Amino acid sequence: MPDREPQSISRRYPPPARPSRSFRMPRAVGALVLREMATTYGRSPGGYLWAIAEPVGAIAILTLIFSVMLRAPALGTSFPLFYATGFLPFAMFTLQSARIGSALSYSKALLAYPAVTFVDALLARFLLALVTNLLVTALVLSGVIVLFDLHVLVDFPTVIEAMAMAALLGAGVGALNSYLSLAFPVWDRAWGILTRPLLLLSGILWVFEDLPRFARDILWWNPLVHVIGLMRRGIYSTYDAAYVSAAYVIGFALVCMLAGLALLVRFHRDLLQN
Repeated sequence: MPDREPQSISRRYPPPARPSRSFRMPRAVGALVLREMATTYGRSPGGYLWAIAEPVGAIAILTLIFSVMLRAPALGTSFPLFYATGFLPFAMFTLQSARIGSALSYSKALLAYPAVTFVDALLARFLLALVTNLLVTALVLSGVIVLFDLHVLVDFPTVIEAMAMAALLGAGVGALNSYLSLAFPVWDRAWGILTRPLLLLSGILWVFEDLPRFARDILWWNPLVHVIGLMRRGIYSTYDAAYVSAAYVIGFALVCMLAGLALLVRFHRDLLQN
């Protein structure tokens, strides 16, 4: 009789079921987002104000330099608006690729817990960078339009599409960089050197149609040229940007993302143990 009592108790009071992965993932991602917010912005002087000050400072410097050298920007009459439409999607890409690229090394200690996966770490950084950049873009563009009293008919769907493409491109490149930075520690420095010319080669300072034919044939393959061209199509109603190919940018981003995720699925445990 005593032998049967534990069995009856276990049948009557079964142990609580572990939450499924579908419920654990939002909790893990939410916790990682809060951690990212506290460490990235909560501990730095000025916090989120610095996220706004960086693009504003870059746009102001470009405006001061080129307004002295040129009579008018390549599009419209406002230097701040022209450079804002180029720099803001560029900033979305660079921040996404940098944050996602270092996500696993940053959250290495947390990935030892079964409830946290490398996908959670990547997704948390993507979401925080996405929301932050969208808010900064809205504030900076609105500020430029209001401060300089510009009469701009914004095509919001096109602007949103451009920023979404910039975010997707940054996520794809960041996922691939996340593997490369773990597999090859020197990759972070190499990537930093390789991306420095992008500020000059992505269309922030010029318009694609103004370039010589040989330069257009080469720079067309830079996906950021398409992203910035689409952004300016949404701001300047007279700018067509016929060269823009959303399919090329999305395809480029997805190839990078799938390659990065496939490599991480196969090797991330071994790389994190090193």
